[in-house]
Amino acid sequence: MAVKLRRPILVGGIGLSFSLWMLQSFHHSVGQAGEFGMLGLLALGAGFWWFQQQTGKEIDFSPLASPLERETVEKAIAQAEAVVVQLEAEAANHEANAQLRQRIAQVTTELDRQEQRLSVTGGKGVGKTTLVRVLEDSWKSQQPQKLTLSETPALFVATDASGNGESIANELAIASDLVLFVTAGDLTDPEFQTLQQLASVHQRLMVVFNKQDQYLPEERLLILQQIKQRMQGLIKIEDVVAIAAAPNPMKVRQHQADGLVREWMEQPAPDLAELTQPLSQILNQEGQQLVWASTFRAAMALKADAKTILNGVRRDRALPVIEQYQWIVAGTAFANPVPALDLLATTAINAQMVIDLGAIYQQKFSLQQAQTLAGTMGSLMLKLGLVELSTQTIGGMLKSNAITFVAGGVVQGISGAYLTRLAGLSLIEYFQAQEAVTIPDGGLLNLNQLGDTLQKVFQANQRVAFLQSFVKQGVARLLPESPQPEITGNGAAGC
Repeated sequence: MAVKLRRPILVGGIGLSFSLWMLQSFHHSVGQAGEFGMLGLLALGAGFWWFQQQTGKEIDFSPLASPLERETVEKAIAQAEAVVVQLEAEAANHEANAQLRQRIAQVTTELDRQEQRLSVTGGKGVGKTTLVRVLEDSWKSQQPQKLTLSETPALFVATDASGNGESIANELAIASDLVLFVTAGDLTDPEFQTLQQLASVHQRLMVVFNKQDQYLPEERLLILQQIKQRMQGLIKIEDVVAIAAAPNPMKVRQHQADGLVREWMEQPAPDLAELTQPLSQILNQEGQQLVWASTFRAAMALKADAKTILNGVRRDRALPVIEQYQWIVAGTAFANPVPALDLLATTAINAQMVIDLGAIYQQKFSLQQAQTLAGTMGSLMLKLGLVELSTQTIGGMLKSNAITFVAGGVVQGISGAYLTRLAGLSLIEYFQAQEAVTIPDGGLLNLNQLGDTLQKVFQANQRVAFLQSFVKQGVARLLPESPQPEITGNGAAGC
């Protein structure tokens, strides 16, 4: 397998490995070293736990400061813009750039918005439309500030198979300054989960128990108390209220002087006092805070969207780099006649991969830091049992073919390539999970997070079909002249 090595670290590492083999080949002890194999490089991690750490200052927006300051919102907008600027620098012609720029301008103007936005949401048939109409007719005009009332599509509708209605409803609710969540009884699990999601993004909420007139007095009190208990810790208890936006008609009986009884149905007036009084107070006292909070959410959503696009651009560039290094590792392990001595070469290869991937994700690593990180990941793989599982699985797949199985270097080479791939993909996931677009030199390495990432990546890449395809690719690269083996799933169950 011909591979051009243009990295000095790689050339030096592989050359040093070969020189040491030439020197050690005169000693009989070398023959005893083969049992360690190419995968022994991962044990080097035990000596590489030290990593120079220097944390940069990050703005922590969770939980939100109370009261929320304008400066905090401006910093959130600046963070979002920083991601967009980075995307423009790395992918100047990306189709999303213009739209993201437009969203930055829009969210910046939101800071000084005078109009307050209220949305009414909830399941089907809870009385959202009626509540909006009554508030528009009898309450909105009495408020000193400019208000917009909107009703979201019904949540939890089974006929909406695509989930678009619920998605739109959630988006509208999160974009609002205050949400009136309407229910017609005790909270269901889907309703409670939605309320938890809204509260988790610091959405100002009022839970409105509508149609209370349809229950007996003692039932109303019990349901209201149950809702308050479930919402305790999510919102203020006084923000759970009971109303009747359209009370049921009542039968009125009148006894007349001539002894006759006259009966008719009368429509009671809406009973909204428990809602309108605290709602007016919230808007008057917290109006500016509500606008800033929704602007903050918009900025954070913009940042998340831009980061997702930027991560996609970087991932497209990183995957070919990982593929290149995984096959360099495979070729090095296969060609080296003394497996124990390919430790130096493979460490150099993995260190160079760390440096190249770090460059894509704007993480600057020195050679020493790259070697440290490569060794640390190797040690984590050993401790998590990934090395043994991978070797057993790949070896089991190759047992069915005498040619590839006898050539022990094939097992070592493909196993090394697979583990190098896991390391590279784990680095991608780790970098993408970082809050900042760029991390200062020697940024904090969270070993627990890195270990969790390794496990998740391993689980996502242990499918039998993927491993069979990967082994076939490895055999084709290492033994291009040999007939392609029939790779079975034997031994894959261990993964």
